[in-house]
Order: sequence, then structure tokens, then C-alpha cells
Amino acid sequence: MSAAEPSSSTRPTGLGLQIDPESAVPPFEQLRAGIRDAIGSGELAAGTRLPTVRALATELGLAANTVARSYRELEADALIETRGRLGSFVSATGSPAQRELQLAARAYADRAASLGISAGEAAALVEAALRQPGA
Repeated sequence: MSAAEPSSSTRPTGLGLQIDPESAVPPFEQLRAGIRDAIGSGELAAGTRLPTVRALATELGLAANTVARSYRELEADALIETRGRLGSFVSATGSPAQRELQLAARAYADRAASLGISAGEAAALVEAALRQPGA
């Protein structure tokens, strides 16, 4: 799945994924694999809130149970976590230290965006801070 231009036989998601209704691969599996790949590539960072089952199902023209099945399987693989009424989020993965840094990175990215700082500027600030630890 990629964020490439959708063809007439694919339906884009708000996640930048595409579902091909003509594919032999069932839609729930296309969605599950697409989200898994986006998490693996870092496109979906730890702490990112996923669309609700109902919203994503409506957007894709799928049954809510289809999206719910994808989410359940992703949760069983510990790639996402559901926090009750708050929704579903990308889980932190890896070692405890890596999980802590993923969550800190998500908080930093959210704060930079709320301050109107571009991704490039925010990354440059982090790089400068890493070059001068404890300064």
C-alpha cells in the first residue's frame, strides 16, 4: 500500500493507504497490512491516533466490522492499542528505552506543530541538542 495517486479501482484512506476492491486480498487484510507497514516505516509514529472504526469504514465504504477486524488483529500484534473512548493509537515498540523515546518524540512533534514550527526546524533543533548533550 502506498500514498501514490489512487486509481479508479482504489479508495484512499485518511492514513494515506489505498484499498483495492478488485484485489484478491480481502479488504481487512489490505488495511491491516497497510497500517502495519506504515508503522514499520515510521510513517505512523508511536502515539498517533487512528481514525475511529466508524469513520474509517464510512470513508472506505466498508462495513464497520471489516475495519474493526483489522484493528483487532493489529492490537493482537501489539502494533496498536485501544484506550476506551479515547480511541486507537499506534503503540510504542521495541525496548523500554526506545518506547520512551518514541513517546517523547511524538510529544515533541505535537508541541512543535502547536507552536507553528516546521518539521525541518524541529528536527534541526533536536539534532543540535543531540550534538551538545547536557548543555
